[in-house]
Amino acid sequence: MRILVVGGTGLIGGHCALHLAQAGHEVTLMARSAPAAPVLAALPFIPTHYVEDDVGDGRLAGFDWLVFAAGVDIRQLPQDGSVTEDDFYTRYNTEGIPRFFAAARAAGIKRAAYIGTFYPQVAPDKIETSPYVRSRKLADDAIRAMSDDSFAVCSLNAPFVLGHLPGLDVPHLHYNYLYTKGLMEGVPLWAPEGGTNHITSLSVAEAVQGALENGESGRAYLVGDENLTWKEYFEMWCEETGNSQELEVRGDEHPLMPDIIMFAGRNATVSYTPEGVAELGYRTGRVRSAIAEIVASYEASQ
Repeated sequence: MRILVVGGTGLIGGHCALHLAQAGHEVTLMARSAPAAPVLAALPFIPTHYVEDDVGDGRLAGFDWLVFAAGVDIRQLPQDGSVTEDDFYTRYNTEGIPRFFAAARAAGIKRAAYIGTFYPQVAPDKIETSPYVRSRKLADDAIRAMSDDSFAVCSLNAPFVLGHLPGLDVPHLHYNYLYTKGLMEGVPLWAPEGGTNHITSLSVAEAVQGALENGESGRAYLVGDENLTWKEYFEMWCEETGNSQELEVRGDEHPLMPDIIMFAGRNATVSYTPEGVAELGYRTGRVRSAIAEIVASYEASQ
């Protein structure tokens, strides 16, 4: 199949693109800027901003399937006060994503997999209080409502995602490495209370392939892998960096997990049984191996 991966230059979209290409599909990347990771450079690329550009100009024609991994979050929110959270997320998520999907349907794309976030399903009380969570919920509902006999859409709502693509630096994972290795001078090493589910970008890529091939149209899958306390998670990183220790657990705001990104709330525990593991055919039990791969990449670059 001819597959368009929007947001295909990032960790999740890039891993999806490579996995689908390895499965024999013709994959094209679409993003604002060309891929930085050399492993993605061989794939065709269409420079596009999914909100700012006119995607109804024919650039979506000729594709059979769509993977969308480009919704915005706190990392893209301007910090200069030029726009409110509500206005920003409304424009790029609530309005921008459904507009893109409508253009994809009009262009003749038959199946689509949308990579969303787990918050609307695991912390539904935040839909009313968090502009980000609300925007993701409204976008997800709107695109799945487009499903019909000619356009099958399902969403994969993922928890915290980690993984490694050679040549792609993922800042928050780099900070995890530096922190648990003991290389952030003056920053004490400890773990927050609570915990959450985690999944690897490779498992997400496998779930995307399963969604495109066999996913139930109109369904929102709550995908995931391992439920870990933050203590367990950061201790895994410590072990893999060669800095093994039992971490103190505190209820304070954590230097790597500030309240602004913890949409379920500071010290919340978010645990659940992942959906679609058998139906979509994605593998689990990979969190430690992903951490080991990430650490090895940074160790090799020293």
